[in-house]
Amino acid sequence: MNSPPGFERNIARFTGLGDLYDQHRPGPPAVLAELISRISDVPRPETVVDLGSGTGLSTRYWADKAGRAIGIEPTPDMRRRAQEVTAAPNVVYRAGLSHQTGLPSQCAQVVVCVQALHWMEPDSTFAEVARILAPGGVFAACDFDFPPATGCWEADEAFAAGMRAGRALEKKRRIDAGVQHWDKNGHFARMQACGLFRHVRDLAVHHEDEGDADRLIGLFLSQGYIFGLLQAGLKEKQLGLARLRAIAQRTLGARPRRFLWSARVRLGRI
Repeated sequence: MNSPPGFERNIARFTGLGDLYDQHRPGPPAVLAELISRISDVPRPETVVDLGSGTGLSTRYWADKAGRAIGIEPTPDMRRRAQEVTAAPNVVYRAGLSHQTGLPSQCAQVVVCVQALHWMEPDSTFAEVARILAPGGVFAACDFDFPPATGCWEADEAFAAGMRAGRALEKKRRIDAGVQHWDKNGHFARMQACGLFRHVRDLAVHHEDEGDADRLIGLFLSQGYIFGLLQAGLKEKQLGLARLRAIAQRTLGARPRRFLWSARVRLGRI
């Protein structure tokens, strides 16, 4: 599939990150399906479409909750990983974009977008969502706050400091040149303003999984801007990665512990 004009850099940003992403990123909040069912006419959807499905973390979630799940992902490296690790026969992946899925009209009862809507042009994406959703269908956009609460404040602060340093260097080195990005905090207002949803809700939820020092470091390395800076030749010390690594190994070690995540879920019913 050819990259659309203006989105080449967005797609390239995640090339090479498939393995890291799938190994360390969180899956959807456990409560997501229940939240969607509360405003949907269909408790168990026949078809769920996952936009920007990446390595399939958010698509495989639906294997036992829907008749089938279709992941739409433009980056070949991400789809490769998704196909390698997916065993469920009712979960499939296709090349496509949020505004050009190639799917039939009114084919899905649920469309989700987990940790990806900020990379998508909003108006054309919402129009495509409205086209492929059946009447009464629900769109759900979910975003996590980084880092999770690991239970070790020093590790959490080192992660946050590394994020700040990385963002500043990304701007200074123009690693983000040509990348299209929309502020996550504006998702809810844009969903309201588009006029395509009869009902829109903005909810705060929590999610729990496990991790250790290696996972926290992997979460840091799976950030697109950090990956880009390292590819450009910056050193771990410049990004705060050396400090994060030392603190995480000292405070978290190799024993898994609970990681607590905060997330925002924006729901829109057609």
